[in-house]
Amino acid sequence: MNLDRVIAVRTSKTVYRDGDRCIKLFDSDYSKAEVLNEALCQARVEETDLLIPKILEVKKHEDKWAIVSDYIPGKTLEQLMEAHPEKENEYFDIFVQAQMEIHAKKAPLLNKLKDSISGKIFKAGLDSSTLYDIHTRLESMPSDMKICHGDFNPSNIIITDKGSAYILDWTGAAQGAPAADAARTYLLFWLAGNIAGADKYLEIFCKKSGTSKAAVQKWIPLVAAAQLAENKAEEREFLLYWVSVVDYE
Repeated sequence: MNLDRVIAVRTSKTVYRDGDRCIKLFDSDYSKAEVLNEALCQARVEETDLLIPKILEVKKHEDKWAIVSDYIPGKTLEQLMEAHPEKENEYFDIFVQAQMEIHAKKAPLLNKLKDSISGKIFKAGLDSSTLYDIHTRLESMPSDMKICHGDFNPSNIIITDKGSAYILDWTGAAQGAPAADAARTYLLFWLAGNIAGADKYLEIFCKKSGTSKAAVQKWIPLVAAAQLAENKAEEREFLLYWVSVVDYE
């Protein structure tokens, strides 16, 4: 593997380009099970006709695991939004349309989204009363079998020179309710400090998908509780605020 060209650095992983291949190299202490699960999730989604990079192999490089996939040339939607703010509405339309295309597909062998959220909630460090309340609310939420990306944000979409939108990073892919996936995306905009973008996204998503804002908002405390499992000190106070929200205007 040629690891000379770094194209992205993320927590616990570095992404390289090696010709027409993309190499995601995980830190040596990264869980083997998590690496294999990520590759499996992406392979499950490959069985649909969604535009995603194809996995070529999973291998060891010295003491580190790597997932090797197709390299997709282009710019991320995040880069385009930053470079051309005058096209914001156009890019948000592309963004939401790509998410709706995901939600239109099914992959029955993916894990259940509610199970994934439940597991993370129990690792969130919540007091017993809050934990019971959040878990009860989760159990009452509707289930579905649509593909949910789990980390859908503009940095995970590559726009090619021909205008095709390829969707990256299927680590959190699961089957569940699209409103839950939308709530997660809304929260990601907030965590990035883009409150206006969060509101614009929610407005466009609800309009295009025919989903009520209330349906998405009811999931926000639950995905916020799940995010607490990431154990990022700088996010905790903010996330606890969202966890405590019961009603919306």
